[in-house]
Amino acid sequence: MQVLLVEDDDALAEPLVAGLVRAGFVVRRASTGAEALDLTDGDDVVLLDLGLPDLDGYEVCRRLRARSAVPIIIVTARGEETDRVVGLELGADDYLVKPFGFRELVARIRAVTRRAEGRLPETGTRVTVGPLAIDRRTRRVTMDGREILLTPKEYDLLDFLASDPGAVRTRTEILESVWDSHWYGPTKTLDVHIASLRRKLGEPGLVETVRGVGFRMRTTAP
Repeated sequence: MQVLLVEDDDALAEPLVAGLVRAGFVVRRASTGAEALDLTDGDDVVLLDLGLPDLDGYEVCRRLRARSAVPIIIVTARGEETDRVVGLELGADDYLVKPFGFRELVARIRAVTRRAEGRLPETGTRVTVGPLAIDRRTRRVTMDGREILLTPKEYDLLDFLASDPGAVRTRTEILESVWDSHWYGPTKTLDVHIASLRRKLGEPGLVETVRGVGFRMRTTAP
């Protein structure tokens, strides 16, 4: 099992990596949020600290969840109930407060991965918004049963908007999540892809413009 540890404190990270390796895990470490987001996919679980030197850990959690179903365990010193609620609402699978016992951490890793294995075949691979259906396993998109052929980037954009129907996604948020976490290109690229999506879906009102902010996926076409 491959673990991505996102922790900037060497004094905490080094013994934790050593312990996880002894427990039989393959471990990769990122010391910043940007580094964690830039690493290639393939991890079975992410251990995420909130107090990172660049991006807030909540933002890293949100971006990871927007593009992946990988189990995320927030590992942090922030133990207030509000902190836990925010982390879980952003998509974290579990929340562990420092200091913690190593055996408890391993048990939670195994628990969240078991839950993930159990849910992916049932609901984790399919998203439905009104007449729109997205099969994440095959990357197949249909509207009222009619298959829609999309480019890889059009698919990623649609999947990102459909992952939280009704939520307004800012232009910056979309560009950073769908294109690149360090996107500096023209935002016109997003408008071109939105226009193409609307044309191919045949339901222009399904992807709604929120003037001055960004876009959102309506739960039903107007």
